[in-house]
Amino acid sequence: MCANLLAMLFYLSAILDLFLPRECLACGCRLGLRERHLCLACAADVPYTYHWLSAHNPLADRFNAVLERHRPADERMDYAYAAALMHYKGPYRAIPRALKYHGDLAAGRFFGGLLGRRLASAPHFADVDLIIPVPLHWTRRRSRGYNQAEIIAQAICDAFCHSEKTGGVCRCHSEGLEGVSYCHSEGTEGRRKNLPSFVQCRSDILVRARRTRTQTKLTIEQKARNVASAFQVSFAPSHQDTSFPPRLDAFRHLLLDALHHPLLDVFHHSLLDALRHFRPDALRHPRLDRESPQEALAHARHILLVDDTFTTGATLYACYAALRPYTSARISIATLAAVEGTPSSGP
Repeated sequence: MCANLLAMLFYLSAILDLFLPRECLACGCRLGLRERHLCLACAADVPYTYHWLSAHNPLADRFNAVLERHRPADERMDYAYAAALMHYKGPYRAIPRALKYHGDLAAGRFFGGLLGRRLASAPHFADVDLIIPVPLHWTRRRSRGYNQAEIIAQAICDAFCHSEKTGGVCRCHSEGLEGVSYCHSEGTEGRRKNLPSFVQCRSDILVRARRTRTQTKLTIEQKARNVASAFQVSFAPSHQDTSFPPRLDAFRHLLLDALHHPLLDVFHHSLLDALRHFRPDALRHPRLDRESPQEALAHARHILLVDDTFTTGATLYACYAALRPYTSARISIATLAAVEGTPSSGP
């Protein structure tokens, strides 16, 4: 039966390719039936960085140079690991742009998974237990419909879940409304105690407190000023929930009140029962049930900040600075692509 189902899916893909042909993200040629996002020729020439092979690599040196310039003289700083999947150059610049500007979420998940599998196999990333995507401002998130860094971060989390380091049975759950997803592995405690039993991907810890200009056409100094103090933790006293603007928030409460109208009472309780029935197991996990964003951050040993592209490191440094007062964990970074530069580039 499975073989018949696979055959049906194969033929369905062939029919879809006939009427809706897919194109290579790099060269634009028509893709073959078994090619995904890149043709075979372009896939063979992807400018991989191979940062995951070494803890000390050019990207890590660039980011640590940025951290060093802002480090207080009396503060000890752990070396931040860093890795990007590919160099941001030539026709391959279209890969992160397809995710960011053209809504190609499948490409983001595919290449994010490639990056995640490489990070999961690297010894210096093996103890990552908390993955945090760089957040978007709520206005930009609503206009775009998604956060490209969150797509990549979730793909990395899934790759950590299914990597060999977890062993045993992997379970991966996500709940977009809560901003929590995790990868849990059974049977690992007695095998490799130095590794976390599960990896969390949390989009509810870091928030963008103010909307910033796009970084595309700004100079290095302008980029640093643009994102300075733009990020903060969600549980900071000064943070206000801006998930909904005031007018939309009022409308939301009116809608919730309307659901309690007697005429809608049956529908309301049926909906609640359905939600309870299909509630993800992630929300029933004993640790996640009691872990607030503040507790998750405090318990983390190795945090991985994820963004789509590394240019000067200004955005990732701003996120790093927002997290550092609330955790003693090592904070590393990972991006889908990295613009080639020198260690002197940065805010």
